[in-house]
Amino acid sequence: MNDPEITRRDQIAAGLAEVERRIAAACEAAGRARDEITLIAVTKTYPASDVGVLAALGVRDVGENRDQEAAAKVADCSGLPLRWHFVGQLQTNKARSVVGYADMVHSVDRARLATALDREALAAGRRLTCLVQVALDDDPARGGVPAAGLPALAAAIEEAEGLVLGGLMAVAPLGADPSRAFARLEELSRSLRERYPHATAVSAGMSGDLAEAIAHGATHVRVGTALLGRRKAFVR
Repeated sequence: MNDPEITRRDQIAAGLAEVERRIAAACEAAGRARDEITLIAVTKTYPASDVGVLAALGVRDVGENRDQEAAAKVADCSGLPLRWHFVGQLQTNKARSVVGYADMVHSVDRARLATALDREALAAGRRLTCLVQVALDDDPARGGVPAAGLPALAAAIEEAEGLVLGGLMAVAPLGADPSRAFARLEELSRSLRERYPHATAVSAGMSGDLAEAIAHGATHVRVGTALLGRRKAFVR
């Protein structure tokens, strides 16, 4: 086909079909229902036109890592029936912008950030669902609060008027067995739910390890490359 839009749609449709096959297989292996899993299409570095294709194919949840790119893309896709997830590390000075478009922030890893999001959510007259990002390794560049700091941060979010404690998020350590990491996350989630039964979300698993995450209780998987191909520079 010579029409690049049709070609790109076919590429994305094929990627989505394969990801859905993998999710279904992982659910079957884990004895879980497919509707327990929310697929978040992570569109970092991909253009708004790709988001439009995903929406036309039935995807409703879209994730972004960087506020500047996300804010522009949300504006470009304003007419689409989408839920936006902020999944990257977040600076406190971006809280107002992110509160303006995000339905869920997955990467709250410190009390100062929770305070900033709470303040901006209250100013906007809304309640924002937040996940605590837990560190499963010792790499500070990947974000996340150490497990020892989880109870205090969860309590801070729970007590904030403008925030809703939704659950946990984590990224598997590089070069390690993701099953072991996600088993630890599953334990932390179980402990969190004992105190906050409503905090049921577990955001874990990406293109390479979504099956392991689903096996250990993930409710949200964040998939980019497997859906959309190799990343390229973002151009609005």
